[in-house]
Amino acid sequence: MTDRRASRGATVSTVLGRRLGGELLRMREACGLRQPRAAEALTSSVAKVAKMERGLVPIRDPDIRALCHLYGVRDEATVDRLLKLAKADRDRRKAKGWWDQYPQLEAMAEYFALEEMAVQIRAWELSFVPGLLQTSDYARALAVGNHDWDDIEEIEPFVEARMRRQTRLTSEHPLRLWAIMHEAALRQLVGGRDVMRAQLGRLLEMTELPHVRVQVLPYRVGAHPGMTSAFTVLSFGEPGALDVVRTDTLAVKLWSESEPDAQRHLDVFDRIARLSLAQHDSNKLIDNIRKGL
Repeated sequence: MTDRRASRGATVSTVLGRRLGGELLRMREACGLRQPRAAEALTSSVAKVAKMERGLVPIRDPDIRALCHLYGVRDEATVDRLLKLAKADRDRRKAKGWWDQYPQLEAMAEYFALEEMAVQIRAWELSFVPGLLQTSDYARALAVGNHDWDDIEEIEPFVEARMRRQTRLTSEHPLRLWAIMHEAALRQLVGGRDVMRAQLGRLLEMTELPHVRVQVLPYRVGAHPGMTSAFTVLSFGEPGALDVVRTDTLAVKLWSESEPDAQRHLDVFDRIARLSLAQHDSNKLIDNIRKGL
C-alpha cells in the first residue's frame, strides 16, 4: 500500500489505522458477515464501519471488543493485540512533534511520527548507511548526489531533520536499532574520503551503545535474500505483534501493513542477519575500510 493520506472531512488514513482496519476486515469476511451486520453490533452506520476498515478513523476499545465478539474471536491474546494496535493508532493521530517544523518534508511526516513511537527498528540497506547512523556531512552529500531537490537550500532542513531523528538513540527510553548494511554501503565514497572516514568512525561509536547493533553483509556472500530492495521494519510492541514495513523505491514509498507481509520481511531480515558478519567482525571490517581511506 502506498504512503498516502486519504482525507474525507476529519478522516485521515494512517499506516497503523490501515493495519488495524485490514485485520478487522479479514476477521469479518472470514465469518461471512457483511458491513451492515457489523454496523448493527456497533449501533453505528455502515459508512463508519467502512471508514474503520479502511483505516480512516480511530477505533475505540469498546468497538474493538464488540467486533471481536461478533466475529467469534475469543483468544485474549488476539484481542489484546488489536487493542494495543488501536491505542497506538490513536496516539499516532494525536501526535505532534518536531517534524511539524519542516513543512517541506511533509511526505516524510508519517514516517517521522511512527519512528518516534517505535520501540525497535530493524533496517536493511544495500547502498548507504541507514539514516539513524549518518553524520550530517554524509547526509548532506547523499542529498546533493541524489539531485532530488529543486532548490539546494531545501537540503539543510532535510539534514537537520535527519539529525533530530537520531536523538531517539540517546533519549531516556532509547530506540532499539538493529541495522544491517551491505559492504557496498561502506565502500561507496559518499562526499569524499574525509566525509566517509568520519562516517565510518560514527558507525563504530554508535555500536558502543548497548541498544544499537550493526552488522555488515560482506561481498563474499554472493547472492542473498535481500538483493531486491532495502526495507525498514518498525515495531511498536513485542516482536511480530505491531510491526509495519517501509520500502523505498524510486517512484514511491511503500508500506506493508499486514501481519503476513511484516512476517515475510522479518524472515528475510533474519536470513540476511545469519549471512552477515557478527558485530565484532563487522566492526573490524568497518575499521579496516576506514583506515584504508
